[in-house]
Amino acid sequence: MTACDKQLINRLKRAEGQLRGIQKMIEEEAQCVDVVTQLSAVRSSVDRIMGLIVAENLKNCLQHPAENQASQEEKIQQAVNLIVKK
Repeated sequence: MTACDKQLINRLKRAEGQLRGIQKMIEEEAQCVDVVTQLSAVRSSVDRIMGLIVAENLKNCLQHPAENQASQEEKIQQAVNLIVKK
């Protein structure tokens, strides 16, 4: 497991903890605005994790290009599509 992987796992665990907190807020009938604010924070966190994964993949693709040019272009396009898909 690389340092990057450990960092991503830690971010995912944090998001998981946030989701558990939101579940508790709902069970305790917290204000809607507070729940939505926390959900927005989790969404931002997950978006950031996705961005880091795509960026790392793209960086790896550029540092270690495929021998086949078409394959390389396809990998780059897939990364771009993941970014733009949002």
